[in-house]
This record gives sequence, C-alpha cells and structure tokens, in this order.
Amino acid sequence: MAEPERTERRLRPAPLLFEPSEAAADPEHFFDLESMDDPGELLERATELTLAFRAAADRAVEFQAMAAAQLADPKRFDRLSAEEIAKRADWAEEYAVKMVEFGRDLLRGTGTGA
Repeated sequence: MAEPERTERRLRPAPLLFEPSEAAADPEHFFDLESMDDPGELLERATELTLAFRAAADRAVEFQAMAAAQLADPKRFDRLSAEEIAKRADWAEEYAVKMVEFGRDLLRGTGTGA
C-alpha cells in the first residue's frame, strides 16, 4: 500500500523555484532552508526538495539516454560510436552502450524509466 503513495509523490515533486542571483551567490543559501527555525518544517521542505531533485535527475537521465540513442542511430550519416558518446558525456564506454539501449527502448515507447 505504501508503494502507490511513494509513486504518486515521485510524480508530483515539490516545485523547484529559481533563486535570485544574489541569493544563489551566497554559498550558505539553499532554497531558503537556512532560514527555517522549525525542524519539522525544515525536514518536510528538505524532503520535498530531495524528491524533486531525484525526479529531475531521473528525467534528465532519460533525456540523456534518448539523445545517446539518437546520436548512435545507424541511419545517421554522422552517427557516433559508443566510445565517442562516452567521451562527450564523461561516461565509461560500457555505460554509453547501456544508455544507447535504454534510449532506444524509450524512443520505441518500451522504456521502464530510469
């Protein structure tokens, strides 16, 4: 029963709001968490941010995989090898191969998510 709740939270993460440049320049400033006095509120907001960042990272990985698959597409005259993709993305070549396969699954609509 806890699993559907977890999935729903993951699909609806806390919004990531952009901070003003002067706040972002302060290394102690992080989404206004440092100003919270209530530890319960701090835990709740920090957890929301953690879930939001995880969801964003998962989605970014999916886009990386789709881009890798497109770059490796044998129909492209300028296709890249797994080695070249790995260099561009700062991955190991074996990981690039897996990402290309994952991206192909996503582009076919059969991906299971990152």
